[in-house]
Amino acid sequence: QVQLVESGGGSVQAGESLTLSCAARGGVYSAYCLGWFRQAPGQERAEVAIIYTGGGNPYYADSVKGRFTISQNINKNTLYLQMNSLKPEDTAMYYCAHYSPEDRGSDYCASAGAGAINDAGVWGQGTQVTVSS
Repeated sequence: QVQLVESGGGSVQAGESLTLSCAARGGVYSAYCLGWFRQAPGQERAEVAIIYTGGGNPYYADSVKGRFTISQNINKNTLYLQMNSLKPEDTAMYYCAHYSPEDRGSDYCASAGAGAINDAGVWGQGTQVTVSS
């Protein structure tokens, strides 16, 4: 069974950068949606950046547009999240996910939500990002 292993989190100052990685190991989970989510204490897990493997531009949450970039290296089975100009409000546990084994389109990828991924997807274990002012 495929496992997603995140790395790259850490503690940084506001304005600095981090790059998160998510490596798929132990198999392949065919998914049309590859994404990064985050969850701060007391808040729900929410979408940050998502790739629809059927094509088109990635989805970004409004709060990270222009600062974060999602990308993938297909040969390495790895998903990345480049995070620039980090802010204290970016502090959270970051999770990668592969979901939607059926092609439901890019809008579904952006709107499915964590509950749908719990039903039909794979989560990584999470990596903590802490940004201090």
